[in-house]
Amino acid sequence: MPLPAAGQAASKITRMTNLSIIYYSSTGTIHAMAERLAEAGQKAGAEVRLRQVQELAPPEAIASNAAWSQHFDRTKNEPNATADDVVWADAVLFGSPTRYGNVASQLKQFIDTLGPQWAQGQLADKVYAGFTATMTAHGGQESTLLALYNTFYHFGGIIAPPGYTDPLKFVDGNPYGVSHVTGGNNDAPLTDVQFAALDHLVQRVVRIAGKLSA
Repeated sequence: MPLPAAGQAASKITRMTNLSIIYYSSTGTIHAMAERLAEAGQKAGAEVRLRQVQELAPPEAIASNAAWSQHFDRTKNEPNATADDVVWADAVLFGSPTRYGNVASQLKQFIDTLGPQWAQGQLADKVYAGFTATMTAHGGQESTLLALYNTFYHFGGIIAPPGYTDPLKFVDGNPYGVSHVTGGNNDAPLTDVQFAALDHLVQRVVRIAGKLSA
């Protein structure tokens, strides 16, 4: 059996992993987590698409919260996620704040539009994981991630939670993904603990996706 040409072999070995980071953020915490993931993904050798989903809340609801309104104004011109961003990717990280222990409606609505791609099998065999944030320590971080992962089962996706695959996860404490507690004023900044957990998550996802695509 003839060996592949040198150029063909090299292209298979060096093809970058395509990583999409798709998120919804109201006041900016999930946005900051997504930006860290994008930076770490690029350092891990992935080609990265960072995409927010479309805001669905009425203007009066946004205007009622100063942090929400300010974040909306800052990010309203950033690219919105499309179905192609999921189809294109070898790995997808979805981010959502917790809403009553569940995924925010804005992200869920985007996911619900992926029916045509799901029906064609275009969402299967990709690596998926998630990240979230709550105001309180027991505000539904685990239930939100687990609810998100229910979708990936239907996709036929490969769920790659961080587990306790690195000692830093015993500090971060979330084996289901990465999460952050924003506090009563919803403004506690990310710390080195969350940054390390985000870096570990994206490195793990990119590594697994790279092995599968190879």
